[in-house]
Amino acid sequence: MTISSIAIVGARGGMGRLFATRCRGAGLDVRELDRPLTPHKVAAAVAGADVVLLSVPVTVTGDVAGLVAPAMKQGAILADVGSVKVLPVQDMLSAYAGPVVGTHPLFGPNPAAGEKMGADGRAEALRVAVMPGCPGRDEAATTAVEALMERLGFATFRTDPHEHDRAMAFVQGLNFVTTVAYLAAQQNAGDIEKFITPSFMRRLDAAKKLILEDAGLFGVLFEANPHSQEAVRTYRNFLNVAAGGDVDLLAARAATWWNKEPFRKDAS
Repeated sequence: MTISSIAIVGARGGMGRLFATRCRGAGLDVRELDRPLTPHKVAAAVAGADVVLLSVPVTVTGDVAGLVAPAMKQGAILADVGSVKVLPVQDMLSAYAGPVVGTHPLFGPNPAAGEKMGADGRAEALRVAVMPGCPGRDEAATTAVEALMERLGFATFRTDPHEHDRAMAFVQGLNFVTTVAYLAAQQNAGDIEKFITPSFMRRLDAAKKLILEDAGLFGVLFEANPHSQEAVRTYRNFLNVAAGGDVDLLAARAATWWNKEPFRKDAS
């Protein structure tokens, strides 16, 4: 299965613009679609496209899938780029009888600004998680989407919706809720400004965009991820370890991060 045309729904958004630009650069026929999603606009953009890529909020994936599915050609692939996968993939499968593929680009709409440098000084590949909507049935479609992502300059790896969401509940969701809880707790400390240390300022600087610009987005993703509360309960258990005085145990466990790839390379 070769992909030569793609309809991008949500093409005016940051991720939609990124994919439209990269797909055109790779020689694909790109159709852009954005609000208002009228039946005429949907039909004109979607008809005949090999892939319909939903770059929309995860909370409306099902609604948008229901709008585009009737206009898709037989065998076309319905895919998304959301940061949560269990519910959006279920929504796409409910709306569309054809092949469904979930993807999550593990970077933002301006990836050059956040590219991680490897030990050799070169930018590491931007990774995209890819998963079949219906394992077995959607294998060919998933392989085709992986090939497309690699044509766009991304590195793919295979997963499934629950493995993805459980990981993101810790990597993304827990980072968000612990950061907002940590900084909210400072309000109970009184006048602490004159006591602020460089390490506290580094954490404050790192959190600025997360809280002032992206809090709404990450709040929605946290609520939409079915594994979020599991992550919070796990974190609470480790706080209880600290409350019991076993901080050294926590520090030793945390230090194991730097025994993993790619952290060993960065430390060398």
